[in-house]
Amino acid sequence: MAWLEITVHTTPDSIEDTAAFLTACGFEELLLEDQTQFEDFLEQNKAYWDYIDEELQQQLQGLCRIKLYLEETDEEALARLKALVESRGLPLTVQTLPETDWENSWQDNYPAVEVGQKLTVLPYWLKDTDQSGRIPVILDPGLTFGTGAHPSTQMVLEAMEALVKPGARCLDLGSGSGILSIAALRLGAEEAIGVDIDPKAEDIARENAAYNDLSAPAFTACTGDVTADKKLMDRLAATEYDLVFVNIVADVIIHLSPVLPHFLTERSTLICSGILDSRLDDVTAAIQRAGLTVTETKAKEDWRCIIAKK
Repeated sequence: MAWLEITVHTTPDSIEDTAAFLTACGFEELLLEDQTQFEDFLEQNKAYWDYIDEELQQQLQGLCRIKLYLEETDEEALARLKALVESRGLPLTVQTLPETDWENSWQDNYPAVEVGQKLTVLPYWLKDTDQSGRIPVILDPGLTFGTGAHPSTQMVLEAMEALVKPGARCLDLGSGSGILSIAALRLGAEEAIGVDIDPKAEDIARENAAYNDLSAPAFTACTGDVTADKKLMDRLAATEYDLVFVNIVADVIIHLSPVLPHFLTERSTLICSGILDSRLDDVTAAIQRAGLTVTETKAKEDWRCIIAKK
Protein backbone atom coordinates (compact mmCIF):
# COMPACT_ATOMS: atom_id res chain seq x y z
CA MET A 1 0.00 0.00 0.00
CA ALA A 2 1.39 3.42 -0.99
CA TRP A 3 1.04 6.39 1.33
CA LEU A 4 1.08 10.15 0.96
CA GLU A 5 2.99 12.35 3.39
CA ILE A 6 1.24 15.70 3.69
CA THR A 7 3.10 18.61 5.27
CA VAL A 8 1.28 21.71 6.44
CA HIS A 9 3.66 24.63 6.93
CA THR A 10 2.62 26.91 9.75
CA THR A 11 4.09 29.23 12.42
CA PRO A 12 4.92 28.82 16.14
CA ASP A 13 1.97 31.04 17.04
CA SER A 14 -0.55 29.00 15.07
CA ILE A 15 0.74 25.42 15.07
CA GLU A 16 -1.36 24.25 18.04
CA ASP A 17 -4.48 26.01 16.80
CA THR A 18 -4.01 24.52 13.33
CA ALA A 19 -3.48 21.05 14.77
CA ALA A 20 -6.64 21.37 16.89
CA PHE A 21 -8.56 22.56 13.81
CA LEU A 22 -7.43 19.58 11.72
CA THR A 23 -8.21 17.15 14.53
CA ALA A 24 -11.72 18.60 14.89
CA CYS A 25 -12.18 18.09 11.15
CA GLY A 26 -11.38 14.38 11.49
CA PHE A 27 -7.65 14.34 10.68
CA GLU A 28 -5.93 12.69 13.62
CA GLU A 29 -2.50 11.16 14.32
CA LEU A 30 -0.73 14.40 13.51
CA LEU A 31 3.03 14.83 13.85
CA LEU A 32 4.06 18.30 15.04
CA GLU A 33 7.60 19.43 14.31
CA ASP A 34 8.32 22.78 15.93
CA GLN A 35 11.73 24.08 16.90
CA THR A 36 10.32 26.38 19.59
CA GLN A 37 8.31 23.65 21.32
CA PHE A 38 11.29 21.28 21.14
CA GLU A 39 13.57 23.82 22.80
CA ASP A 40 10.96 24.61 25.47
CA PHE A 41 10.62 20.90 26.23
CA LEU A 42 14.40 20.55 26.61
CA GLU A 43 14.56 23.53 28.94
CA GLN A 44 11.78 22.19 31.16
CA ASN A 45 13.35 18.72 31.38
CA LYS A 46 17.07 19.51 31.30
CA ALA A 47 17.65 17.73 34.62
CA TYR A 48 16.98 14.37 32.95
CA TRP A 49 19.66 14.44 30.29
CA ASP A 50 22.88 16.22 29.36
CA TYR A 51 23.07 15.19 25.73
CA ILE A 52 20.78 16.26 22.90
CA ASP A 53 21.08 14.81 19.41
CA GLU A 54 22.70 17.64 17.40
CA GLU A 55 21.51 16.11 14.13
CA LEU A 56 17.92 16.25 15.36
CA GLN A 57 18.38 19.87 16.44
CA GLN A 58 19.69 20.74 12.99
CA GLN A 59 16.77 18.99 11.32
CA LEU A 60 14.33 21.05 13.40
CA GLN A 61 16.17 24.33 12.86
CA GLY A 62 13.60 26.90 11.76
CA LEU A 63 10.89 24.27 11.32
CA CYS A 64 7.27 24.68 12.24
CA ARG A 65 5.06 22.18 10.47
CA ILE A 66 2.42 19.50 10.84
CA LYS A 67 2.69 16.15 9.08
CA LEU A 68 0.02 13.54 8.50
CA TYR A 69 -0.38 10.51 6.30
CA LEU A 70 -3.12 9.33 3.95
CA GLU A 71 -3.50 6.33 1.68
CA GLU A 72 -2.60 7.26 -1.88
CA THR A 73 -6.01 6.13 -3.08
CA ASP A 74 -7.93 8.33 -0.64
CA GLU A 75 -8.43 11.20 -3.08
CA GLU A 76 -11.54 12.48 -1.31
CA ALA A 77 -9.74 12.94 2.01
CA LEU A 78 -6.81 14.62 0.28
CA ALA A 79 -9.08 17.07 -1.54
CA ARG A 80 -10.92 17.91 1.69
CA LEU A 81 -7.64 18.41 3.56
CA LYS A 82 -6.32 20.73 0.86
CA ALA A 83 -9.48 22.84 1.02
CA LEU A 84 -9.28 23.10 4.82
CA VAL A 85 -5.62 24.11 4.79
CA GLU A 86 -6.11 26.62 1.98
CA SER A 87 -9.00 28.20 3.91
CA ARG A 88 -6.44 29.14 6.58
CA GLY A 89 -3.97 30.48 4.04
CA LEU A 90 -1.29 27.90 4.81
CA PRO A 91 1.00 26.23 2.27
CA LEU A 92 0.80 22.44 1.89
CA THR A 93 3.07 19.93 0.18
CA VAL A 94 2.33 16.32 -0.75
CA GLN A 95 4.92 13.58 -1.20
CA THR A 96 4.36 9.98 -2.25
CA LEU A 97 6.24 7.58 -0.01
CA PRO A 98 7.78 4.42 -1.45
CA GLU A 99 5.98 1.20 -0.65
CA THR A 100 7.64 -0.64 2.23
CA ASP A 101 6.89 -2.92 5.12
CA TRP A 102 6.17 -0.16 7.64
CA GLU A 103 5.23 -2.64 10.35
CA ASN A 104 8.68 -4.18 10.44
CA SER A 105 11.01 -1.69 8.75
CA TRP A 106 11.85 -0.01 12.08
CA GLN A 107 13.73 -3.16 13.02
CA ASP A 108 16.43 -2.23 10.48
CA ASN A 109 17.53 0.50 12.90
CA TYR A 110 18.52 -2.07 15.53
CA PRO A 111 21.27 -4.38 14.25
CA ALA A 112 23.31 -6.59 16.53
CA VAL A 113 25.96 -4.60 18.44
CA GLU A 114 29.24 -6.24 19.44
CA VAL A 115 30.60 -4.72 22.66
CA GLY A 116 34.02 -5.36 24.14
CA GLN A 117 35.62 -8.76 23.66
CA LYS A 118 32.77 -11.01 24.73
CA LEU A 119 29.28 -9.53 24.35
CA THR A 120 26.78 -9.08 21.55
CA VAL A 121 23.63 -7.09 22.22
CA LEU A 122 20.87 -8.56 20.06
CA PRO A 123 17.31 -7.49 19.31
CA TYR A 124 15.07 -10.43 20.09
CA TRP A 125 14.19 -11.06 16.43
CA LEU A 126 17.86 -11.87 15.67
CA LYS A 127 18.48 -14.24 18.57
CA ASP A 128 18.10 -17.39 16.46
CA THR A 129 20.35 -16.14 13.65
CA ASP A 130 23.35 -14.91 15.64
CA GLN A 131 26.55 -16.74 14.71
CA SER A 132 29.07 -14.44 16.34
CA GLY A 133 30.08 -16.95 19.01
CA ARG A 134 29.85 -14.16 21.59
CA ILE A 135 27.75 -14.05 24.75
CA PRO A 136 24.31 -12.81 23.67
CA VAL A 137 22.37 -10.14 25.57
CA ILE A 138 18.87 -10.22 24.08
CA LEU A 139 16.56 -7.20 24.29
CA ASP A 140 13.45 -5.63 22.88
CA PRO A 141 15.19 -2.37 21.85
CA GLY A 142 11.98 -0.50 21.13
CA LEU A 143 10.85 -0.35 24.74
CA THR A 144 13.15 1.95 26.74
CA PHE A 145 16.64 3.38 27.11
CA GLY A 146 19.48 0.88 27.03
CA THR A 147 20.11 -0.89 23.72
CA GLY A 148 23.89 -1.19 23.87
CA ALA A 149 24.45 1.28 21.06
CA HIS A 150 25.24 4.30 23.25
CA PRO A 151 28.88 4.91 24.29
CA SER A 152 27.89 5.34 27.94
CA THR A 153 26.33 1.87 28.08
CA GLN A 154 29.16 0.32 26.09
CA MET A 155 31.78 1.58 28.55
CA VAL A 156 29.95 -0.06 31.45
CA LEU A 157 29.62 -3.33 29.52
CA GLU A 158 33.30 -3.25 28.63
CA ALA A 159 34.26 -2.64 32.26
CA MET A 160 31.98 -5.46 33.37
CA GLU A 161 33.82 -7.98 31.21
CA ALA A 162 36.86 -7.57 33.45
CA LEU A 163 35.09 -7.00 36.75
CA VAL A 164 32.22 -9.52 36.86
CA LYS A 165 33.38 -12.70 38.54
CA PRO A 166 31.46 -15.97 38.94
CA GLY A 167 28.98 -15.67 41.79
CA ALA A 168 29.04 -11.86 41.86
CA ARG A 169 26.09 -9.85 43.19
CA CYS A 170 25.17 -6.69 41.31
CA LEU A 171 22.93 -3.68 41.84
CA ASP A 172 21.81 -1.47 38.93
CA LEU A 173 20.39 1.92 39.92
CA GLY A 174 18.42 3.45 37.04
CA SER A 175 18.18 0.11 35.30
CA GLY A 176 15.97 1.09 32.34
CA SER A 177 15.83 -1.86 29.95
CA GLY A 178 17.76 -4.07 32.37
CA ILE A 179 20.64 -4.45 29.94
CA LEU A 180 23.39 -4.13 32.57
CA SER A 181 21.82 -6.62 34.97
CA ILE A 182 21.22 -9.09 32.15
CA ALA A 183 24.77 -8.71 30.86
CA ALA A 184 26.18 -9.22 34.36
CA LEU A 185 24.27 -12.48 34.73
CA ARG A 186 25.35 -13.57 31.26
CA LEU A 187 28.95 -12.93 32.31
CA GLY A 188 28.60 -15.18 35.34
CA ALA A 189 27.10 -13.09 38.13
CA GLU A 190 24.87 -14.99 40.52
CA GLU A 191 22.39 -12.22 41.28
CA ALA A 192 21.41 -8.84 39.84
CA ILE A 193 18.84 -6.33 41.07
CA GLY A 194 17.58 -3.55 38.80
CA VAL A 195 15.95 -0.45 40.30
CA ASP A 196 14.25 2.36 38.39
CA ILE A 197 11.92 5.21 39.35
CA ASP A 198 9.73 4.47 36.32
CA PRO A 199 7.30 1.60 37.01
CA LYS A 200 7.20 0.79 33.29
CA ALA A 201 10.91 0.03 33.41
CA GLU A 202 10.30 -2.72 35.95
CA ASP A 203 8.01 -4.61 33.58
CA ILE A 204 10.27 -3.96 30.60
CA ALA A 205 13.35 -5.22 32.43
CA ARG A 206 11.53 -8.41 33.43
CA GLU A 207 10.42 -8.93 29.83
CA ASN A 208 13.97 -8.48 28.55
CA ALA A 209 15.26 -10.84 31.23
CA ALA A 210 12.77 -13.45 30.04
CA TYR A 211 14.22 -13.22 26.50
CA ASN A 212 17.47 -14.37 28.15
CA ASP A 213 15.80 -17.13 30.19
CA LEU A 214 16.43 -15.15 33.39
CA SER A 215 14.03 -14.59 36.26
CA ALA A 216 13.94 -14.33 40.07
CA PRO A 217 15.88 -15.04 42.18
CA ALA A 218 18.77 -14.48 39.75
CA PHE A 219 17.22 -11.29 38.39
CA THR A 220 14.95 -8.97 40.35
CA ALA A 221 13.42 -5.73 39.10
CA CYS A 222 11.78 -3.17 41.34
CA THR A 223 10.47 0.40 41.28
CA GLY A 224 11.55 3.12 43.66
CA ASP A 225 13.71 6.10 44.50
CA VAL A 226 16.53 5.14 46.83
CA THR A 227 17.15 8.79 47.76
CA ALA A 228 13.57 9.29 49.01
CA ASP A 229 12.54 5.83 50.20
CA LYS A 230 14.67 4.85 53.21
CA LYS A 231 12.95 1.47 53.57
CA LEU A 232 13.87 0.61 49.99
CA MET A 233 17.42 1.83 50.53
CA ASP A 234 17.80 -0.23 53.69
CA ARG A 235 16.30 -3.31 52.07
CA LEU A 236 18.69 -3.09 49.12
CA ALA A 237 21.66 -2.25 51.33
CA ALA A 238 21.12 -5.45 53.32
CA THR A 239 22.83 -7.31 50.48
CA GLU A 240 26.57 -6.97 49.92
CA TYR A 241 27.22 -6.15 46.27
CA ASP A 242 30.37 -6.77 44.29
CA LEU A 243 29.33 -4.27 41.62
CA VAL A 244 26.99 -1.27 41.59
CA PHE A 245 26.05 0.34 38.26
CA VAL A 246 24.72 3.87 37.77
CA ASN A 247 24.32 4.62 34.05
CA ILE A 248 22.09 7.70 33.93
CA VAL A 249 23.15 11.38 33.53
CA ALA A 250 25.44 13.63 35.52
CA ASP A 251 22.81 15.47 37.57
CA VAL A 252 21.15 12.24 38.67
CA ILE A 253 24.48 10.66 39.61
CA ILE A 254 25.32 13.75 41.66
CA HIS A 255 21.92 13.51 43.37
CA LEU A 256 22.49 9.82 44.13
CA SER A 257 26.08 10.22 45.34
CA PRO A 258 25.34 10.73 49.07
CA VAL A 259 23.48 7.38 49.30
CA LEU A 260 25.81 5.30 47.12
CA PRO A 261 28.15 4.33 50.02
CA HIS A 262 25.21 2.51 51.65
CA PHE A 263 25.37 -0.07 48.84
CA LEU A 264 29.14 -0.51 48.85
CA THR A 265 31.58 -2.47 50.96
CA GLU A 266 35.37 -2.30 50.93
CA ARG A 267 35.40 -4.94 48.18
CA SER A 268 32.67 -3.38 46.04
CA THR A 269 33.22 -1.52 42.77
CA LEU A 270 31.04 1.38 41.60
CA ILE A 271 30.68 2.08 37.87
CA CYS A 272 29.06 5.41 36.94
CA SER A 273 28.45 6.34 33.30
CA GLY A 274 26.31 8.65 31.19
CA ILE A 275 28.64 11.55 32.00
CA LEU A 276 29.56 14.11 29.36
CA ASP A 277 33.19 15.22 29.45
CA SER A 278 32.02 18.73 30.38
CA ARG A 279 30.38 17.33 33.55
CA LEU A 280 33.17 14.95 34.58
CA ASP A 281 34.64 17.28 37.22
CA ASP A 282 31.20 17.86 38.79
CA VAL A 283 30.49 14.14 39.09
CA THR A 284 33.99 13.32 40.30
CA ALA A 285 33.69 15.94 43.02
CA ALA A 286 30.31 14.55 44.13
CA ILE A 287 31.68 11.01 44.25
CA GLN A 288 34.62 12.17 46.34
CA ARG A 289 32.40 14.17 48.71
CA ALA A 290 30.54 10.93 49.37
CA GLY A 291 33.78 9.42 50.66
CA LEU A 292 34.55 7.34 47.57
CA THR A 293 37.81 7.15 45.64
CA VAL A 294 37.86 7.33 41.84
CA THR A 295 40.25 4.63 40.63
CA GLU A 296 39.78 4.95 36.87
CA THR A 297 38.09 7.12 34.26
CA LYS A 298 37.17 5.68 30.87
CA ALA A 299 36.41 7.74 27.75
CA LYS A 300 34.48 7.09 24.55
CA GLU A 301 33.60 9.95 22.20
CA ASP A 302 32.25 12.80 24.39
CA TRP A 303 31.27 10.45 27.21
CA ARG A 304 33.04 9.44 30.39
CA CYS A 305 32.73 6.51 32.80
CA ILE A 306 33.98 6.61 36.39
CA ILE A 307 35.07 3.55 38.36
CA ALA A 308 35.26 4.11 42.11
CA LYS A 309 35.84 2.25 45.37
CA LYS A 310 34.82 2.86 48.97
